[in-house]
Amino acid sequence: MNVANLLSNYEEAVAMLLFGIGFANLLLQKNLIKKIIGLNIMDTAVYLFLALKGYIEGHKAPIVTDGVQSVDAYINPIPSGLVLTGIVVSVSVTALMLSLTIRLYRRYHTLNLDEISTRLKKEGQ
Repeated sequence: MNVANLLSNYEEAVAMLLFGIGFANLLLQKNLIKKIIGLNIMDTAVYLFLALKGYIEGHKAPIVTDGVQSVDAYINPIPSGLVLTGIVVSVSVTALMLSLTIRLYRRYHTLNLDEISTRLKKEGQ
């Protein structure tokens, strides 16, 4: 990989690194709260990447001001809308995951996924 290419696209590299950190956290952690944090880090990385892809250097937000009607003067509004929609959805999903985690904690008095799985198997016998 060309180092100059990486340096010129460091924002995308940071987004990919954040996604990798979140994914590893989601896979390797046993604590449910840490898994939720990992999923939120992954969400943030995706939003950062989408925002970077929608940004065009020197262009403004797509709000017509000063009578400028040219499409070339504005950024594409679709990635911004996708990011905003994604944030709303991820907040809702996080709230649902946290409420289910609270219910699991009240029932099993632990947030360790292995312990919860073991207790579920014992209950099933």
